[in-house]
Order: sequence, then C-alpha cells, then structure tokens
Amino acid sequence: MNIQKLPWAGIRLESATTAVVIDPLYHFPGHFGQPHEPLSPLDAFGSVDAILITHHHSDHFDPKAIALFYGDDIPVYMPAESLELIQPGKLKNIRGVNRGESIQLGDMTVTATYSVDGVGDPQVAWIVQSGQKKAIHCGDTLWHGYWWSIARSFGPFDVACLPVNGAVVELSGLTPSGQPISMNPEQAIAAANILGVTQLIPIHYGLIHHPPVYRQTPELLERLQAAAGEEVNVRFLHTGERINI
Repeated sequence: MNIQKLPWAGIRLESATTAVVIDPLYHFPGHFGQPHEPLSPLDAFGSVDAILITHHHSDHFDPKAIALFYGDDIPVYMPAESLELIQPGKLKNIRGVNRGESIQLGDMTVTATYSVDGVGDPQVAWIVQSGQKKAIHCGDTLWHGYWWSIARSFGPFDVACLPVNGAVVELSGLTPSGQPISMNPEQAIAAANILGVTQLIPIHYGLIHHPPVYRQTPELLERLQAAAGEEVNVRFLHTGERINI
C-alpha cells in the first residue's frame, strides 16, 4: 500500500488496483484567517476511486473541491448521521456509513470505527486494509476510551494517521472551554502505542493557527519526538510525500 500526505488532514492511499483519499481539502475555511501552508489542486496528487470523509466540518469536507477535481459523481462516504447536516453542493453520490460497517472498494476493505469529535458532531475514523497492510485515519479526534476496543478488534496497524495539534478554539455560538478539541502530541503517541502501530504519521497541524479563534498547541513537533522516544516511529511527511508500507 502506498500512502501520500495531502494538506492538513488529507491522506491518499493506493493499492494495486484502488485509490482512495480521506478528508481532501483545497478551499481554505475563511473564518480561520489565512493558511500557513499552500493548498494544491487535488488532482495534482493523482486520481481516486472514492472519497472517505471523517466528518462534515469545512476543514475536512470540501464538496466544491471534490466535485471540481474528482467529478460530481464520485462515491463519497461519510458518517450516516452527517447526511442531514451537510450542504452537498454538486455532489451526486454521497453515501452514509454507520460505525462498525465495512464497505469493499476494489481490493480495499474500508471500515468506519470510533472517533470522538471535539464539538460533539458525528465523526468516524476510517480503517483501510489491502491484503495484509492496514492503516487507520482518525480525523481530528479527541483522546477517548475506544482505543483499546479498536486495537482488540482491528489492530495492530502498519500506519496510524493521527491529529497532533491540540487545538483550542473560540467559535461563534460556543462558550469557550480552554480545552483542546483534538489530540495533542502526547495523546497521539499514547494512542499509537495502544493501537500497536508500526509508523505514526502526524496530521492536522501547521495549516491553521488563527488565535483566538483557532490556536494550535505550541512546540508540537518537538513534543511529538520527545514523547515518542524509542517506542513509536514517527514519520513526518511533507505535503505530496509518499511512503510504501
């Protein structure tokens, strides 16, 4: 399996016959100020057979870009609970998936599993398996107690793509909590340990930092390396970079 990093939380996975992309982003959400990294046209990363969306927030679900770069009839899979919350735009082939449900995409088996959203919206993590290779993408989840269940049911994993930016937000309509709405570096390392991953690919950092609306946790790369020690292999990928597992 080939894994390629896209901007922000985006990941493209390619097997011998099939390619999928998770949470592709091109149109930057304006309420977060200006992007701190460039956003590239999605077709620059290659074609795909299906789109997997962890949740409907605008930094993870970009229907305009999906239609523009992949076509308006490409299959898009997302949490079933999200279907009534979205504006699909031109997309004609959006399908809801329940947690615990598996779908077959070419030679890939894709399963929706537990994820916990920082503001209480529907969210799933996606497990993608092709042959003996297995990856999990956890969106922008909080720390939660389902890691052990995921590990028992599906682990170990060759790769885990985990959020690391520990974002604290002050969003319109929400009383500020001062608490992170996504995992911080130390929590990502702890989750990777429980999941039994061979490699951790950090996602969901760098692109957005717009205090006080959205504040990324400080010194996250150094903290990741310190927390990982000799126990977790952290693989930092630049946008467009690929690895084979």
